[in-house]
Amino acid sequence: MKQNFNRGGRGNGYRPQGQPKPKTTAEALANAKPTVDTSGWEMPWIQLKTFSYHPCLYKPMLKAASPDARAGDWVHIYDKYGSYFGGGFYTPHARVPLRVLYQGSEPKGIEYIVELITRAIDLRHNALNLPAVSNAYRLINSDGDSLSGLIIDRYNDWLYVNIHSLGIAKNIGTWLPLIHEAVGTKHHHITVDPAIARMEWIDVNTLPSETPSAPIKIQEYGVRYYVDFEEGHKTGFFCDQRENRRLLASFAKGKSVLDLCCYTGGFAVTAKTFGGADDVAAVDLDENAIAMARKNGNLNQQTKIHWVHSDAFSYARQMIKNGDQWDIVICDPPKFVESRDDAYFGLKKYHDLNCLAINLVKPGGLFVTCSCSGLVPAEQFEQIIIRAAHNQNRRLQILNRTNAGADHPIYSNCRESLYLKVLWARVYPGGASPMGQAAAQVDPMTDVLLSTIPASPEENGENIDEGDEERNEVGPPF
Repeated sequence: MKQNFNRGGRGNGYRPQGQPKPKTTAEALANAKPTVDTSGWEMPWIQLKTFSYHPCLYKPMLKAASPDARAGDWVHIYDKYGSYFGGGFYTPHARVPLRVLYQGSEPKGIEYIVELITRAIDLRHNALNLPAVSNAYRLINSDGDSLSGLIIDRYNDWLYVNIHSLGIAKNIGTWLPLIHEAVGTKHHHITVDPAIARMEWIDVNTLPSETPSAPIKIQEYGVRYYVDFEEGHKTGFFCDQRENRRLLASFAKGKSVLDLCCYTGGFAVTAKTFGGADDVAAVDLDENAIAMARKNGNLNQQTKIHWVHSDAFSYARQMIKNGDQWDIVICDPPKFVESRDDAYFGLKKYHDLNCLAINLVKPGGLFVTCSCSGLVPAEQFEQIIIRAAHNQNRRLQILNRTNAGADHPIYSNCRESLYLKVLWARVYPGGASPMGQAAAQVDPMTDVLLSTIPASPEENGENIDEGDEERNEVGPPF
């Protein structure tokens, strides 16, 4: 007998006709029986099934919820034995249903968020004294400041706010005036990725966002830049590379510099303006980014930087054919590994681009190569770069390994938030290869351990708020 099927909601697949619809996570947790007496618990509450110090807890890790726990609520968290564990935001329908912002034995309410914000500002303004060197920096770094789901960058008198959590979205209007008063800013631009908004049920139309009428001017160690929230990728400027740009400038005096995947020209302009580089070329495929990079050069009276609108792979191949080389080559591509599914091809892109870039470095020159893929561990990235160098019969004298600046802190319970890796090395010829040309024919990924890439979202800090909207149970209520 042929069986009829009804189509479930998007991402729910098919179920036989007449079969009851599965309970949502909220219903399942509200109806679940706690393992201990809850009569003395703070309301609303969540009980954990398993123990974890990670700030992002997933559905299989939750045991039960109080009937009054609603999406976006601050909830009190108890472990499976009934002991108070902490507090955080509850969003049962989302990919990350519980974000833990406080861990401790004493109950704390949502007012604790103000303490976390104050602590984050104190780090940047007092401990790091960042306003003395720049008016552009990361003010709040999500899990790195125990504020999971909230990222705030400061750009002059503007705050760029990126939200990944319904609980954060519901309360951001309360916190922003406090932040403005503390740091001396006046305006704020709020963004939520459309996929995140669907997953978290965030109505972006209710957010108190403003939009600047023109690009914002910022300065970093005396070098000036424009930041365009509307045209730029993510925040429009990469604050995480601030200290790396400064370090590069210390090598640049009188040197020739190539900036591959230059975006809006951060490394190129700094090398010329702050570092005193002799000849600078910068390449990017994004036409708008190159246009902004040229403006940034002009803003610093650097009109002789050679800006190239081109694919980095194609440009590098052509320069190799031309026999061109530079004293310093920076390779800072976009995120090539977005998910575990595309890891192989993303890693191969890193290998292939670095094979080309290494050939553009003069013997004894400096090679600075970066990865912003949070899924790729530092050890694996370094292994890929070394393999690329050896495949091109080059040897690397590794000088340094750096990451994002201290305004991008990482908590010990979420170390996978360390997404930016920068390798600094001098490049030398490797001598005759015993394998000859055969070395170039070996698949560069055959012994790169793909298994080191985290398999589950909770192990992937950089992509922890990005994912397939089909994981959601139902659509947003607006």
